[in-house]
Amino acid sequence: MIAKPKGTNDIYGLDAKKRKYVFEVIDAICEKYNYVYMETPIFESSELFHRSVGETSDIVTKETYDFKDRSDRNLTLRPEGTAGIIRSFIENKMYGNLTEPVKVYYNGPMFRYERPQSGRSRQFTQFGFELIGTDDVLSDAEAISLAYNTYRLLGLDVVVEINSLGDKESRDRYRKALIDYFSPNIDSLCEDCRDRLLKNPLRILDCKVDKDNGLMKNAPSTLDYLNEESKSRYEKLKEYLDLMDINYKENTKLVRGLDYYNHIVFEIISTSDKLPSKIALGGGGRYNGLVSELGGPETPGVGFAMGIERTLQVMDELEVNFDIKDNIDIYIMYGNDNEKDTACYLLQELRMNGFIAETDYMNKSFKNQFKSSDRYKAKYLIIMNDENLKDYKVCVKDNSTKEEEIVNINDLVDYFDMHI
Repeated sequence: MIAKPKGTNDIYGLDAKKRKYVFEVIDAICEKYNYVYMETPIFESSELFHRSVGETSDIVTKETYDFKDRSDRNLTLRPEGTAGIIRSFIENKMYGNLTEPVKVYYNGPMFRYERPQSGRSRQFTQFGFELIGTDDVLSDAEAISLAYNTYRLLGLDVVVEINSLGDKESRDRYRKALIDYFSPNIDSLCEDCRDRLLKNPLRILDCKVDKDNGLMKNAPSTLDYLNEESKSRYEKLKEYLDLMDINYKENTKLVRGLDYYNHIVFEIISTSDKLPSKIALGGGGRYNGLVSELGGPETPGVGFAMGIERTLQVMDELEVNFDIKDNIDIYIMYGNDNEKDTACYLLQELRMNGFIAETDYMNKSFKNQFKSSDRYKAKYLIIMNDENLKDYKVCVKDNSTKEEEIVNINDLVDYFDMHI
């Protein structure tokens, strides 16, 4: 037997229905916020991710699936969604005549080579959105609002943790403060953090190995190094979040794991006390330099991404109700080839008129067809016999009341429109 690769999953049955439900909620709320669906390739030039995510990031140094194609080109399976969206934004010149921001969302498979664990796989599914073309603080608030309300609509109680990295001047000042702070005790940190000290010291704060090290708890706060403009921007954002009645709190150690962020960064955290520990469900932030870094014009942007598997896991653990349709409308029963021909016609007619209809494909007895209809949880049965068919009629049975009615075949669509 050939088994699936480690860190991947087959998705079927109830799990597939739950994912479909989550995607339907996402589609609905993105439509309300006027975001348009967008797809980019699953693999891109390796340079795209190495430049955007950051050469010193864990994703690039440890987790990307890099390979050469038959023309010796360096390609990478996408580890996240933003870089591909920005590449497309530039390549398709979406910045031309930018009188309104570009608002897009995506969902699809991402790939990272990391140790498979609960809620984390090597192939995983990510939903994200990007708002590109404006630096207005209200767009930061909108990004947080869309992320926050997505989880609320999925039935989860969450809080948004926010922080500001400030502009380039503020970030450079904070970078120097971190180097000065960590340098005397750098040997007490892990090898990765020692390597990050001069390359990208903000990543030390995001380290999973040293997260409980006392040095982390007393590290300088980003907010102490913001210039006046960055402080004013951050305060205005909080005003907007208050007006939107969004549950948020500050986390001055929050830096996020990607190199392209500046100003606001945020994470969505479950507030349920039924979970064993604090779980980050998704996150995002502003990336005003990313478009120009990838070869486009200076264009601001803000975005967010969440892992579908992690979200589903938490929904299951908290026993959130999935609004999943697990029954069919009509099951058609027949006993001979003539009746089967009519079943063939009725299946097409009912399905094309919007009903979920099913029949037997295994040539079962009537007794076993009744059992099949029960397994499908059919609301109604169409039970055919030759006598009724002579008059172009069938017997319709309501499975909840057990009442039966003889209905003309030409009237079936109207009948079910009234009853289902």
